[in-house]
Amino acid sequence: MRLYAAVAVSGFRRYATYRTATAAGIFTNTVFGFIVAYTYIALWNERPHLGGYDQARALTFVWVSQALLAAGALLGGGFQEELQDRIRSGDIAIDLYRPADLQLWWLAGDLGRSVFQLLGRGVVPLGVGALVFELALPADPLRWLVFLLSVLLGLVVSFALRYLVALCAFWLLDGSGINLISGLLCTFLSGVMLPLNVFPGAFGEVTRALPWAAILQVPVDVLLGTHRGAGTAGALAFQAGWAVLLLAAGRALQAAATGKVVVHGG
Repeated sequence: MRLYAAVAVSGFRRYATYRTATAAGIFTNTVFGFIVAYTYIALWNERPHLGGYDQARALTFVWVSQALLAAGALLGGGFQEELQDRIRSGDIAIDLYRPADLQLWWLAGDLGRSVFQLLGRGVVPLGVGALVFELALPADPLRWLVFLLSVLLGLVVSFALRYLVALCAFWLLDGSGINLISGLLCTFLSGVMLPLNVFPGAFGEVTRALPWAAILQVPVDVLLGTHRGAGTAGALAFQAGWAVLLLAAGRALQAAATGKVVVHGG
């Protein structure tokens, strides 16, 4: 485990060197947060209890989303394109020769990146939002701890989905198409555009049962106290279940891809 901890620390330090990019990201997240916040205010003025949220809870959703946007790579970023480039160039053969598990290596590095982005690009926009708007942030430290656990599970689910997409480069000459599809699905089905609670009927139930909901919708609802007691445990189990299932799928696809590399003499 020391190896993967060192990889995670390396991932953190790598992104910490891009100070100008981090400052630009903070500014972008904050400005975008204001735009979305005032859009939500107009929407919730018309529908005060849309999706079961009052306006304060809806605005909390906006600013917590901005805090998690870069950490969860909800609009792109992270390791995905780098891994695809290594597959296309053949450098993936070097990775396969390392005395380390390929999936865990990239997971550790991506978690290091996510922790930096959460601290570097998440805290300031959320703080600004809390100063300007009336948010429904909890005072209970325990709920914040459970929220952080939920965020961690969401980050693992995000990694697992992007890892599956990245491995498709073993079979596709150009991964830009599937990357675009993956990005659109994540943007719409994670709650970045609108909370999934506002989607009605069977469609809403389906979106809330998909893995993208575990990345953003579930952590925000945990923080807001939408899930309580057994409901909170159920929400965490939902995230953990998707994380295990998707990581297992990634491992199976990795085994198939490794066999392809071996067969072709890579």
